[in-house]
Amino acid sequence: MSNAYSTKKQQTEQRHRKIRAKVSGTAEKPRLAVFRSNTAVYGQLIDDTKGRTLVAVSTAEVKTGTVIERAREAGKMLAKKAESLKLASIVFDRGGFKYMGRVQAFAEGAREGGLRF
Repeated sequence: MSNAYSTKKQQTEQRHRKIRAKVSGTAEKPRLAVFRSNTAVYGQLIDDTKGRTLVAVSTAEVKTGTVIERAREAGKMLAKKAESLKLASIVFDRGGFKYMGRVQAFAEGAREGGLRF
């Protein structure tokens, strides 16, 4: 449905709807939902069957480094928190954002921290 007149926001929302139609999290394998704002990257592990957020982390909690380095560290922090809940396997939801830059760094940090997806 994308056309030359769609705004970036409309294209992101369309990608997000397409992803969410296929991706859902459970208690054993929660969904890692990533949101990227202008100032920070947020990640949440969500159990969609109960509608509960299990773990949440933000790059605002990391104080040093470039935006990419902070996103990678936030991903590692999320993996450490998930490990304390005995979660090792997740489903990744990039939230309609392209898999590059801060979103990619967050995902790679989560993988480095021990999460499988």
